[in-house]
Amino acid sequence: MDAAIIPVDSFVVTDLDTLLNDENLRRAAFPACRDRLFFAHAAVAPIPQVAVEAMDEFNRASATGELDYGEVFLRRMDRVRGAAARLFGGDDDEFALLGPTSLGLSLVANGLEWSEGDEVVTYLDDYPANVYPWKQLERLGVHVIYLRPAETGAITPELVRAAITPRTRLLALASCHFLTGYRLDVAAVGALARELGVLFCLDAIQTAGAFPTPASEVDFLSADSHKWMLGPSSAGVVYVAKSRQELLRPSLYGAWNVVSPNFIARDGITFEAGARRYEPGVLNASGLLGMEASIDLLTGFGIDRIAGRLLELKAHLCEGLDRFGLKVVGPREGTAASGITSCTDPDRPDRIGELYHRLHGTGVVTSFRHDREGRPYLRFSPHFYNTHAEVERILEVMGEAGT
Repeated sequence: MDAAIIPVDSFVVTDLDTLLNDENLRRAAFPACRDRLFFAHAAVAPIPQVAVEAMDEFNRASATGELDYGEVFLRRMDRVRGAAARLFGGDDDEFALLGPTSLGLSLVANGLEWSEGDEVVTYLDDYPANVYPWKQLERLGVHVIYLRPAETGAITPELVRAAITPRTRLLALASCHFLTGYRLDVAAVGALARELGVLFCLDAIQTAGAFPTPASEVDFLSADSHKWMLGPSSAGVVYVAKSRQELLRPSLYGAWNVVSPNFIARDGITFEAGARRYEPGVLNASGLLGMEASIDLLTGFGIDRIAGRLLELKAHLCEGLDRFGLKVVGPREGTAASGITSCTDPDRPDRIGELYHRLHGTGVVTSFRHDREGRPYLRFSPHFYNTHAEVERILEVMGEAGT
């Protein structure tokens, strides 16, 4: 039995089964499910009540001037690093507390020393946040090599190996494709990168909080908390392995990451120890405390348990979408499957937009996306607190629409 102890108003969540079997408790813990069915966690997720309370507490102290931004504050932020380390693995001092995801990826792109002719292997059909930081390196003579999988998002270790050459410096991949839901075998690709002496940077935002995402397999990792981590926007983490912190030069400078006793500038630059060297100024403290509360909730229930729950909901969704003759893309089960389920209608693409608006009008929150060819997709991304009853209600609404 999972052992999360999560106070929510007058309720206490003691395990996942208790949460899912008590509708009043579920609605107290997750306000988003009180008057809508939220199935869009791969977009911008609503935050749980524990995160609201953590941020409210900080904001109340801010209003009265009670906050101390000295050593007490730094120790409090170190607690947030500890939460990140529990979620991803690694040591506390390997995590910088920065979001959004694109900021962390850009820090990697801009902080490495590049030589003309170096290669970066990435994927053009990833979310743009994991494309443009590498594309802009072409101005330095870096060659950007795009993987070309047979299916959108289906990045395999074999495909990656075939793309690596003696000039490859870095792999820049996403842990999960944002549209088709293909999940990367991070451990296998990480082992491949180590074998071939190539750096590995991971955009982890579409698995962090939903599936195990081990930082030990990568050199660099970036993830904002506003999706599966159930945190607020622009609160996130950037992981830099301890062995790479001298290699990755900070590209942002300020009073917090450069040693400045009594905030007096020195005629020389010495960085703070650990991943704090990448944090140039005051942090998004309120958001980070909300992120910490959400991470504690997730790790309390157990990421493996959450991952299993997401695949159960996915199977239920896919069975219903099949009945309506919709084409589900991406893997439905196994190690490449994720919490993202996208569907389309090759014969009647306009039907997808109609379904999206029908669902939206009845309080069902999904995502409307397109692929490179302009095909529309209806994307479902429930989290662990969503229920099979909610899936049935969604399928009922779709049936009423004449699907």
